[in-house]
Amino acid sequence: MMNMVIDTNVLCSGLISRRGASNRLLQMIGTKDCLMLVSVPLFLEYESVLKRPEMILRHGFSSEKLDLLLAFWASNSRSVTLHVLWRPQLSDPNDEMVLETAVNGGADCIVTFNTKDFEPAAARFGIKLFTPSEIFQIMEVSV
Repeated sequence: MMNMVIDTNVLCSGLISRRGASNRLLQMIGTKDCLMLVSVPLFLEYESVLKRPEMILRHGFSSEKLDLLLAFWASNSRSVTLHVLWRPQLSDPNDEMVLETAVNGGADCIVTFNTKDFEPAAARFGIKLFTPSEIFQIMEVSV
């Protein structure tokens, strides 16, 4: 089982397109292959971004369906308490909570489309970086 932190951009992509690696990764949450690690700040960002009016137009989910989806993710993820904050580590302050969740939760990896944004900070903490399609190569699971 891979313990992973999933960046918000992957969640958005997975909801917008029902095809591809991002959507497949979302379908794996709660299975024996994938344990999603979340912190309160990161989960609040998920909710905030996914419920933006412009994002709702893109993914087509109602607020009620998003609430059900978020509840499913919350109940099928491991909650991480952020005991230590190592700021600043990244050029984008909005990415700090993703890295902090991964480090505090002992994640195997961060799944993001912005792997370059997390280098070299993730390497300093021993956190691997993968795009959604790359994670399936590592997990040997077909998309």
